[in-house]
Amino acid sequence: MAYLWTITALWAFSFSLIGVYLAGQVDSYFAVLSRVLLAALVFLPWLLRHPLPARLALQLMAIGAIQLGLMYLFYYQSFLLLTVPEVLIFTIFTPVYITLLHDLLARRFHRRYLLCALLAVLGAALMRWDQLSGDFWLGFLVVQGANLCFASGQVLYKYLLAHWPEPEPPRQHCIFGWFFVGALVVALPSWWLLGGPQYPTQPLQWGILLWLGLVASGLGYYLWNLGATQVSSGQLATMNNALIPAGLLVNVLIWNRDTDLVRLGAGAALLLVALWLTGKQQQT
Repeated sequence: MAYLWTITALWAFSFSLIGVYLAGQVDSYFAVLSRVLLAALVFLPWLLRHPLPARLALQLMAIGAIQLGLMYLFYYQSFLLLTVPEVLIFTIFTPVYITLLHDLLARRFHRRYLLCALLAVLGAALMRWDQLSGDFWLGFLVVQGANLCFASGQVLYKYLLAHWPEPEPPRQHCIFGWFFVGALVVALPSWWLLGGPQYPTQPLQWGILLWLGLVASGLGYYLWNLGATQVSSGQLATMNNALIPAGLLVNVLIWNRDTDLVRLGAGAALLLVALWLTGKQQQT
């Protein structure tokens, strides 16, 4: 759980940094490409020193293409349609996707996990479900595309590591570079075909792209997926919604957005209850 909590705190800043400094100012496809490319460079030394069988490398690439490549394409477009709080709110369905996808792969059904995921959804919904923009429905669908990709990648990575064909998988930092290579396979042609000549014009924007690529993506996704392999599917589902109060809190404290702190606190309390309930379920 320590990895998931650490990255939750780290990622809390990403929503506002993208929404305030990049959305509408820097081409979203270029932002995705730069973020994925920088993250891939972080793991390139281990990628070259620890070759994998082609089948396993392709599986990791496919997961990265879904969880990071496709997710980012949806995610960055959503900031053109919605405000930062709205993007955060619409991620509340990710735990439900994680719970159902995990149970589908495992051919079982944990009622408690689904209940906890739905409780997490309710907690997030309490925080801010008002003042929605006119692009509500389109933005909602775009964010759901990102949610489904992010949930699928987490579940598939957890499943792959749990069913590694060798006696045990190698240390995860030695293989995680393939995850970003897969994301790059999606991001590069997307930028080439759909991107526009809208590049950063300020040192701050370049600095944000470096931070998002090297730290939030490179370090962040590695530690998040590493943490995902060490917790139950129910805990993983609930931790996905812990990003919402963290992101809203950062948005309020730094950018002074108008947020109802009473509702924020009430929703956060429900998330903690949901997380406690998942801990009572036998680890899977």
